Amino acid sequence: MMMPVRCFSCGAVVADKWAEYDKRVNKEKEDAGRVLDDMGVKRYCCRRMFISNVELIDEFIAVSKK
Repeated sequence: MMMPVRCFSCGAVVADKWAEYDKRVNKEKEDAGRVLDDMGVKRYCCRRMFISNVELIDEFIAVSKK
């Protein structure tokens, strides 16, 4: 997981919600907006942290092995 611990704009803790968000959106194919509503993520700056996060760790590992 490479999710930032806090929202860049408001400083709210967001990393503790990443596992549930990832499971529900990527594995169970639920709507991202509805999942964030259910989890209580209301601020648009915090929502942006989830929606725009891209997990790049696998790509970093692949490049470092070359």
